[in-house]
Amino acid sequence: MLQRTINPRGVTARRRAAAIGAGALALAPAAALADAAPRVDGVTVTGKRHGYGEVENVLAKLPADLRDIPQSVTVLNKGLLQSQGVTSLAEALRNVPGITLGGAEGGQIGNNINLNGFTARTDIFLDGMRDRGQYYRDTFALESVEVLMGPSSMLFGRGSTGGAINQVSKRPVLRPIQEVEGSATTNGLARAVADVNLPLSDQAAMRVAVMGQKGPVSTRDKTRVEDYGVAPSIRFGIGTPTEFTVSGLVQHNRDRPDYGVPPLNGRPAPVGREAVYGYSSDRTIQDIVAVGGELRHRFASGWQVRNQLQYNRIRTDAVETAGQGIGTVNVRGYAALVPAGISALAPEQLFVRLQSHDRVIRDTSLYDQLEIGGEAATGPFLHALLAGGELGHDNYRNQNYTRTGSCNGIALPAGYTGCVSLLNPAYGASPTSLETPTNLARGQADTAALYLSDTITLTPQVKLVGGLRWDRYSAKISNSINSANTPGNTAFARLSQTVDFTSVRLGAIWRPTSAQTYYVSYSTSFNPSLEQLTSTTGISQPLAPEKNTSYEAGAKWGLLGDRLNLDAALFQVRKDNARTRMSPSAV
Repeated sequence: MLQRTINPRGVTARRRAAAIGAGALALAPAAALADAAPRVDGVTVTGKRHGYGEVENVLAKLPADLRDIPQSVTVLNKGLLQSQGVTSLAEALRNVPGITLGGAEGGQIGNNINLNGFTARTDIFLDGMRDRGQYYRDTFALESVEVLMGPSSMLFGRGSTGGAINQVSKRPVLRPIQEVEGSATTNGLARAVADVNLPLSDQAAMRVAVMGQKGPVSTRDKTRVEDYGVAPSIRFGIGTPTEFTVSGLVQHNRDRPDYGVPPLNGRPAPVGREAVYGYSSDRTIQDIVAVGGELRHRFASGWQVRNQLQYNRIRTDAVETAGQGIGTVNVRGYAALVPAGISALAPEQLFVRLQSHDRVIRDTSLYDQLEIGGEAATGPFLHALLAGGELGHDNYRNQNYTRTGSCNGIALPAGYTGCVSLLNPAYGASPTSLETPTNLARGQADTAALYLSDTITLTPQVKLVGGLRWDRYSAKISNSINSANTPGNTAFARLSQTVDFTSVRLGAIWRPTSAQTYYVSYSTSFNPSLEQLTSTTGISQPLAPEKNTSYEAGAKWGLLGDRLNLDAALFQVRKDNARTRMSPSAV
């Protein structure tokens, strides 16, 4: 990877110091140097080191010192992401223990992340605001990624059973930045990223990050991407009591999907690496728009008030085809294996039936947070208080389509497009481009919340942490496929629910030295049954929310002058009212 980083102020200071020293030596006679009194001239440059060891969170709900958080926290900073050549959120999260990454199981598009074994599909945030859309997140516009482990509904609201992931955007600063990165892989993927920060005055600056990439993403050369993005931001009042920031993100993804290899006899079918079961006309197109604004005012007393507004819109247009079953082909068309996926026939005699997975998804959200925080004393105790409120609206629309074709001249059931050889699948355009609308799934939700947290300093070594949050979550979904709400149909026409829940967070922190921290904590979270705004099959009414409780004890050590940080934790997460999918016959 090629990278060029220029910091004019830093370069100028270093060059000037060198020039002064060289000039003094050149102009002074040797005798004068010998008789002169000892004197040291130089330039002292102070600044902040940007490297692996820099650990700083910017999430307003958390204290600035990560050691004052009674939970496991990992911050992946810019230095680490750049040195590893990280290009996506999924790649960045490979650095965090307790995170597993999945594919597109269940028809999900975008990042599929599990924290401590629990899905984090709706627990991803952008600058502290919920970022629930289904899309592939790039890192070109990110300064860092923060991962908080453990149930955290007191901080973030619904969800967060396994924790929360916060993406921190690059913000304008009062120093010039011009960075250009370029990379290329042996597969043929080319990528370029630029980051430019321009001070406008001694109190304002603007910043723009751009990205473009094109080419195959793996050695299966049928999988290609063509993505670009731009993230502009402007900030006023830097270093003054009142700051105002406006930021945006526009990203376009055009990917060619790959659903992998179908199973045969309990394992992936024995086919070549280049066998792809789909069509060259398949594509997943995503357009992402995010616009945010933050107004922050600091009072002379040290208290501050902050209001943040965030709007996100994601549109996905997917025409995708996947191998769905292995069988044989005869004069009657395709015949599925019985039992499914089990056969003693030679692979040359087998065929794969292809199924369409076409849909257009629109996912939008609008959230506003108002917070006030500061410090107050009650006798010998110091309180770090934060109070806030949140209002939000989410809207989801998913129109499904099917393409139907034939196999060996015989029509296939609706949604199946054709059949190809297991060993040598033809890879061309889809034999049919006619799409028939099927189910239209809709969902919307309104959120209202109030929260209060307090960190009490009992002694310089001992702190107590407590917090409460009340959430009201009202959601409703609908499905056109059963608009009549026919009894016995597993797709219900409409469902709605309103959930009120109070989340708790308690903790105790002991810091015998500046390099040691020991803590215990208790926290809760909740998962409404309509949390993902998708249809719930097999039930006639919304279920009660899942309730999660976590107990954690841990330690954090800073070694070698905080150049090496070690964390350890023991935790137990208990889920009540857990939902389990059952077959209709078992109900």
